[in-house]
Amino acid sequence: MARSSTGKSVARAAATGGGTSYRGQMPVNWYAALALIVLVGLASVALARYNYTKNPPTTQPIVGQTWHAALSIDICGKVEPALPALTSTTAGLTSSGNGVLLIAPKSSSESGNNATLGTFASEYTGLKLTNTSITYPGGTAYKNGQKCAAGTPDAGKAGVVRVRSWTLSTADQKSGSQVKLLGGDSSSAPASLKFRNSQLITVGFGPADKALPKVPASSELALLQAIEGTSAPVSTTTTAPVTTTTVSPTAVTTTTKPSTSTTTKPSS
Repeated sequence: MARSSTGKSVARAAATGGGTSYRGQMPVNWYAALALIVLVGLASVALARYNYTKNPPTTQPIVGQTWHAALSIDICGKVEPALPALTSTTAGLTSSGNGVLLIAPKSSSESGNNATLGTFASEYTGLKLTNTSITYPGGTAYKNGQKCAAGTPDAGKAGVVRVRSWTLSTADQKSGSQVKLLGGDSSSAPASLKFRNSQLITVGFGPADKALPKVPASSELALLQAIEGTSAPVSTTTTAPVTTTTVSPTAVTTTTKPSTSTTTKPSS
């Protein structure tokens, strides 16, 4: 009977995985590894958050950066003269007077997502622009739904304030490739339009079913020159000899004289 009882005890111990002292042990190594993983994960999150807060991502243009854009204003079908040069020394979004805007933020209020057409208008004396109204300096104030004044190409037609923009691609200029315009996107929120580098912008008021025109060729050329750092085109003169022959009854006379031709190219 003793042997039978002992055998049953051994069988029960084997079925339960060992003695009571073994069953009572905690898997310390497993818990330690789990705790280490949790701590490493928390540390990684904290480090990432710290780096994000210390060095937040920036949206261009940043303070100290310089972009160029061309701006045209069309009111009731009439393209207004280019805005005169802005002489302010405090504004970073300025006009050069030839249709080109200089986008060089001087503060956070002009940089990043604040570098908009509306911000420029708010800093330019006489120009007023919202997403529903526009006033060219010295001109008539227009709001969405108003009719164009008499004497304008769109006289008597109700209009809305809109903006249209393109991007000037100059990547292939050095190789002699043709300039390309990308985009042509339209928006009914002109004041919210964020500037891009090498951008062409037409903002205006007119019938909603009439597309705004591209900026004048003169402004586009001025923008290209500003980007390339060149000035207005200058004339150069080259001289080449031209030979003429005079026939008389007694002799044949040959005379050579210079002829003048003029070419135009941009200066550096």
